Amino acid sequence: MRFLLDAEQRAFAASLDALLTAAGTPAVVREWSRGDHASGRALWSRVARAGVFALAVPEAYEGLGPHPVELAVAFVELGRHAVPGPLVETITAAVLLSGAGPGIAERLLPSLASGGTMATVASEGAYALDGDAAGLRLSWQPDGIRLSPGHGPVRPSLDPARRLTPLTPGGDVVDTTTEQALVWARLATAAQALGVGLALLDRTVAYVKQRSQFGVPVGSFQAVRHRLADAKIALEFARPLVFGAALTMRPADVAAAKVAACEAAYGTARTALQLHGAIGYTAEYDLSLWLTKARALRTAWGFPEECRALVVSAAGDRRW
Repeated sequence: MRFLLDAEQRAFAASLDALLTAAGTPAVVREWSRGDHASGRALWSRVARAGVFALAVPEAYEGLGPHPVELAVAFVELGRHAVPGPLVETITAAVLLSGAGPGIAERLLPSLASGGTMATVASEGAYALDGDAAGLRLSWQPDGIRLSPGHGPVRPSLDPARRLTPLTPGGDVVDTTTEQALVWARLATAAQALGVGLALLDRTVAYVKQRSQFGVPVGSFQAVRHRLADAKIALEFARPLVFGAALTMRPADVAAAKVAACEAAYGTARTALQLHGAIGYTAEYDLSLWLTKARALRTAWGFPEECRALVVSAAGDRRW
């Protein structure tokens, strides 16, 4: 199995990195957190024009997909730049609707692919991410997927950029299957978490190089180097799991990738916080935008223990 990206995939990542760097995402994230969606929607449109959401939409419905590997490439960059909005949820909705009847797919999927519509998805009793910004809200009920007619008030979240809302009960039932949608959701979450972890590591390395103590850079201390090396190793071990899972799209492979990437990002966040000292705790400091996201993604679309159980249960069925 080949884990290295080809030249076209690397160019795609580089183009997204350039686009998002120029967008000044920290300011966009803070506006989004306050409920001001204007700059976030503008950025969303630019990401859509780059083809990101179309990667999960079949060509029959004006998409480019399905292309899970390229989607993972894109979500690493989205995580690296802390792009706000219901990113994973829009991909999940696209996969759900791709398995629905042609009438509803033709009506809703082109707008998801083009970025004209944001979507959110929530299971029964759970809050939906950015239900106030999404134009399409899918409620995952015991009797199937429903098109929710609205949403309730915004609730606080650990990550201020992840604005949570309850969905209004009821709505038309969408006849579709859900297993593959969960696999795509976990893959996108894993890739996004990997990008978050990489950004936290890069920012922390830069910080310890310029912060001095006892007349020398903090980064020269052996204990600091060991913490950063551990974070780097965890992220680099997670990377091939993410892209390997994107190749196979087996539920257990994707669950393993999600555990590895999310735990690596969370561990890197703890290291980043410690090595930044008191400034790392301040919401005004940009590091917080990635710290809170690493914690939130760890449990999004499957708790670590749930994903580990899936990996273990599938191990007995694997034929080596």
